[in-house]
Amino acid sequence: MLPGVCESRVSHVSIARIRAGKLKSDRPSADNRPASFLVKPPIEKSENAMPYDNNNPFARILRGELPCVKVAEDDATLAIMDLMPQADGHVLVIPKEPAAQIFELSGDAAAAGIRMTQRVAAAVRAALGPDGVFIGQFNGAAAGQTVPHVHFHVIPRWEGVELRLHARDIADAAALESVAQRIRERFV
Repeated sequence: MLPGVCESRVSHVSIARIRAGKLKSDRPSADNRPASFLVKPPIEKSENAMPYDNNNPFARILRGELPCVKVAEDDATLAIMDLMPQADGHVLVIPKEPAAQIFELSGDAAAAGIRMTQRVAAAVRAALGPDGVFIGQFNGAAAGQTVPHVHFHVIPRWEGVELRLHARDIADAAALESVAQRIRERFV
């Protein structure tokens, strides 16, 4: 999928045509918007570089400088509710080792991140009963990474329910805590 492309409105054939430059920007989409809205402008190479920033929000959460709604924690990882969830039950798994991208993470920290992600996904599935669970991890601005600290998204999905836009609206703290409690009760 191309960054910024809404899967529900574009077929894979259209995506291939966009990549090949064969879809004219004045051709309307299914909802009568020009096709040019489907693709984000290219990212400059300098924008894609994402060095680790020790003051990124996740580093500050790990140091206790910012609040979070905790789901689970072990020696190597912290799982928290996403403050701007794309779906109810959206959890972030954050390795404690400082690294901007997965390529910089030690093997032990990567393995710990995957183990915690698996456990969180199982708890989300047991607690919320979604039709499926999306697990994602982004590396670099071109991939959609916005925080320069490795993290994994665990997002429950229900058929017929679209994802909310990310980084748009901050969720109600009481609602996050309520969902987190349900997940914690199923965490093994």
